[in-house]
Amino acid sequence: MCGNVCHLSASRAYWYARGARATISVPGLIIASAFVGFAGLARGTGLTLPETLFMTTVVWALPAQVILIGVILSGGGLLPAAFAVTLSSARLMPMVVSVVPEMRTGKTRPLTLYVLSHFVAVTAWVLAMEHFPHVPRPMRTTFFGGLGTTLISINLVVVTIVFTLAAKLPPAVSAGLFLLTPLYFLTSLWGSARERASQHAMLIGLAMGPIFHLLVPNFDLLATGLVGGIGAYGFRRFTARREAA
Repeated sequence: MCGNVCHLSASRAYWYARGARATISVPGLIIASAFVGFAGLARGTGLTLPETLFMTTVVWALPAQVILIGVILSGGGLLPAAFAVTLSSARLMPMVVSVVPEMRTGKTRPLTLYVLSHFVAVTAWVLAMEHFPHVPRPMRTTFFGGLGTTLISINLVVVTIVFTLAAKLPPAVSAGLFLLTPLYFLTSLWGSARERASQHAMLIGLAMGPIFHLLVPNFDLLATGLVGGIGAYGFRRFTARREAA
């Protein structure tokens, strides 16, 4: 009786489930482990569980959440917090620009794309671009909806469990949980680098970071980023000239 309508509904349910299943992957495991560390960090800084879950749902991108906690701890107001999170999230704009055209069809509503853009972060972007070639274009919004909502749901569960149990863990284990977040940043940035120059910048930064922390502790991250980026750019130009010669 329902014909094409039932077939379309069944197809959307199938591709939504495919998107949810795509989260079971190495990137999905890495982001879940990073949220283990984030939950420990949030509890250690005095946030409540509802506040942590709200932050995970609304902000979603893990670096922005860590930056927001840093601003809160420093006593910054609403405007500094919004500005810091906006600067951090600006890095996601190229990902949104690249993934939205892959989902858009002539019948796709702009509101659908606006809502799905909220789920765009490094992990979701990597998994989407990996699977989209195997997903029919009319079903890519459904697939990405399953991917994004499942990623957030899984990490909400992870945050709830770890936040609840963190008070019962030994101090050494709690401290170890904090390390999972920077490890996630390091591995995801290294894996998503599209050229060697980005990896060279990371290596220079890892080497120079402790030195700048001792020399200019208030500007160590800025100095490390500048030296690492300029050093990697100079090395890339040098090697390119040698290859051209």
